[in-house]
Amino acid sequence: MSSTAVAALHRYTHVESPTGDPRALAELAELLESDAAAAGFGTARETHPTGDHLIWTLPAREVVGAPILFLTHYDTVWPVGTLASMPWTVDGDAIRGPGVYDTKAGIAALLAAVAAVDGPHPEIRVVVVADEEIGSPTATGLVESEARRASVVLGLEPPHPGGDLKTGRRGSTRGRITVTGVEAHAALDPLAGVNAIDELVDQLLRVREIGAGRPVLVNTGTIAGGGRTNVVAGRAHADLGLRFADPEDERVVLGDLAALRPIRPRATVDLRLLSHRPTWQPSAAGDELLARIAAVAAGIGQTLGGGPADGAADTNTTGALGRPTVDGLAPPGGGAHARTEWVSLSGIAERVALLTALLTRRGLSGT
Repeated sequence: MSSTAVAALHRYTHVESPTGDPRALAELAELLESDAAAAGFGTARETHPTGDHLIWTLPAREVVGAPILFLTHYDTVWPVGTLASMPWTVDGDAIRGPGVYDTKAGIAALLAAVAAVDGPHPEIRVVVVADEEIGSPTATGLVESEARRASVVLGLEPPHPGGDLKTGRRGSTRGRITVTGVEAHAALDPLAGVNAIDELVDQLLRVREIGAGRPVLVNTGTIAGGGRTNVVAGRAHADLGLRFADPEDERVVLGDLAALRPIRPRATVDLRLLSHRPTWQPSAAGDELLARIAAVAAGIGQTLGGGPADGAADTNTTGALGRPTVDGLAPPGGGAHARTEWVSLSGIAERVALLTALLTRRGLSGT
């Protein structure tokens, strides 16, 4: 089974699939759907101009109850052409290449496990998102609707270092502050203008004050505006990345940001959320699910723990909904989003074995 997963990972890695490149994503989607159908899934898509989300269904066999939902994604942070300088290599236990760890190995492991399942199992549904790396702006509604009908949600994102699972995540929001000013000649009639860049700088100082004193991470990731040094800037914007450990901090800070008002007469200030993943705090339901997974792992000779994580994923959405959720079931490795990205060869075999065991245990489906 593990050799099948490694061979599939090799094929998936060589079809580069950056977020927002619909042509590249479509090529990998065709390959993934073919492999999913071979594993027994029925396949469907939710189409979007920036890339389609894949929805796979394996009907239940002799098990009654709500389905198990797996969440994963096939977009990566790596542009087409990265393979030329970051090729697929196998060095001892390390497989390297763009996207191997985050998270094409997770997809390969799941398909190998499902193909190996022989016996009773619950309905298995899988959502493979096309824009996870930018916050799943077009997938969140799909994830929510699928989660509401599932017994449990299992995320196929990378685990904690060492392989432990994830039982909570910081909230993650991307927002854009856009300022509109008034253009004018910067030397002949500067007072006729309103400088949007100056206004944006002052607004960013306010943003710093809003986040101060709370355990909130605020990062101004990009800033742009204006056009010429002899023209008072008429537009400017900044993109913010915000992380939250507590839902109340999230509510207050996002409310304060939405309430920003211009300092300069005739300027306008607008906040638009580019993506929003709510804070997923550890819960009794998640802890119980982790314990059930750990018991299944122990039955096949594996030891698993778990705890909350700093990074965000689609499981933020399901965990915040109160659905029993655990993430990190992709194979272990390291270097996510870095040129050192790698996934463990032996870890792939272990995760295939774990996923196969989970899918053949009635207890995980809640029946």
